[in-house]
Amino acid sequence: MNMLLAAAAVFLALHLLIAGTRIRDRIVDAVGESAYLGLFSLASLAAIAWLVMAFSGAQASGDDPQVYVPWTGIRHAGIPVIAIAFLLAVPGLLMANPTSLKQEDAAAKSDTVRGILRITRHPFLWGVAIWSGFHLSANGDEASVVFFATFLILSVLGTVSIDAKRRRKMGETWTSFAGKTSNIPFAAVLTGRNQLNLGEIFLDWRFFVAAAVFLSVLFSHAHLFGVSPFPGGWVPY
Repeated sequence: MNMLLAAAAVFLALHLLIAGTRIRDRIVDAVGESAYLGLFSLASLAAIAWLVMAFSGAQASGDDPQVYVPWTGIRHAGIPVIAIAFLLAVPGLLMANPTSLKQEDAAAKSDTVRGILRITRHPFLWGVAIWSGFHLSANGDEASVVFFATFLILSVLGTVSIDAKRRRKMGETWTSFAGKTSNIPFAAVLTGRNQLNLGEIFLDWRFFVAAAVFLSVLFSHAHLFGVSPFPGGWVPY
């Protein structure tokens, strides 16, 4: 468990204490953005690989006590909840978005704020938050709590961190984009700063990619992770 805690701490520190602060700006000034991104990408991949291996090792060690007993009915909500997570995360990765890496120029385009970005300007991170939050509520063992809480903390705080970085870097261009969107899902729609357009979401090719990825993970979940997401533990093949 100590290894998992250490991996989680390093993973969070990389993103919240370095990439999410002015320390990043000072490193970029010293070595250049390309060198920083290369080094940070390598460090992030190493950290997440360590985190996943430490999680697997902690669960297999036999020393993984139960922190709390999840409500038994929570698993029945898994399929629709995780479907929403994929609907946010996958299109969030595939569309031009000023909050994504090296896509700041998209903020100046008139058609950027469309589809899933009308709901939130951080669709990928909120998808991760929903995914990790559900798994945190459905699994009460210590290793799962540490693992999924790490992703939940990072995804939620990451939205705030990215907003701050973009505000420093983009100035008025960011202010204009942020004024038409929201971090919190549906906040811009509910406050009248934007309008929901379901056609832009469900008739977009990214929705069909998200559906395909979700169904692939859903039907292979039992084989990949040893747990069936279906009621009664049904395994499709």
